Amino acid sequence: MSTLDARLKSRLATGALIVVPGVASALTARIGVDVGFDVLYVTGAGVANTFLGIPDLGLLTLTQIADHVAAISDAVDTPLIVDADTGFGNAISVGHTVRVLQRAGAHAIQLEDQVAPKRCGHFAGKQVITAAEMETKVKAAVDARDGDSFLVMARTDARAITRIDEAIERGQRYAAAGADIVFVEAPRNIEELGRVAAEIDAPTVINIVEGGLTPSISHAEMRELGFGIALYANLALLAMVGGVTRSLGQLRAGQTVFSDIASWEDRQRLVSKPQFDALEERYSWSHGKGLHHA
Repeated sequence: MSTLDARLKSRLATGALIVVPGVASALTARIGVDVGFDVLYVTGAGVANTFLGIPDLGLLTLTQIADHVAAISDAVDTPLIVDADTGFGNAISVGHTVRVLQRAGAHAIQLEDQVAPKRCGHFAGKQVITAAEMETKVKAAVDARDGDSFLVMARTDARAITRIDEAIERGQRYAAAGADIVFVEAPRNIEELGRVAAEIDAPTVINIVEGGLTPSISHAEMRELGFGIALYANLALLAMVGGVTRSLGQLRAGQTVFSDIASWEDRQRLVSKPQFDALEERYSWSHGKGLHHA
């Protein structure tokens, strides 16, 4: 059992709201930890947008997401919830996906009940598999995990297709199948949000997407409703796009001094330059502290 797995499970068990930002790179993960977050979400949409320049349409492979998880896990000592889309296949594929991502450094995995290839939760044109098929995927994930502190998050996108009642019923079924966390994507109003948190017997997720279908409410309201996780999957990505666009626009316009950017010192600190300097000194031939040519 991983210490970080246990840390995440313990945090969730307290019932206190966990605010979780999405990250798509090791550097973004380090920024998240640097400002004080202690749980991070590896966003499939963010990886697709940032590293491939493509929309969130289920085009990432398991190998690509696992490579990013490994890099992020190596950079931060923080629990990682990993977006695994539809699990990259059927229930048997889900078991393989869980093993691959857990070895890569995931501490929880998110699976969704869309028909592959999936779409972003706030895109139109989605379809979902049957609840019974998704239950088999949840069970396969639970069976494949190494230790029960590795968490399984089951997401339903049924609200985009039908009524909130069916989405909640699916969430209830996924919890009964063994999901540790239930994520009902895209409730439309406060009433629907309240029902999700109250009627599903498991910790629940509220996903706030800028420009999306779910209303943005305060953390106090989320706590009052009873949500376990407040997810901001693409906030960092949107901030990056906005910041880069502004700075490069200023450069294109002829500006040569920029104030709204990180300092040289902060950049080097975030990528652990001082630690690498110390290693270079430790292993340098010129250091002469007991290192001799064999």
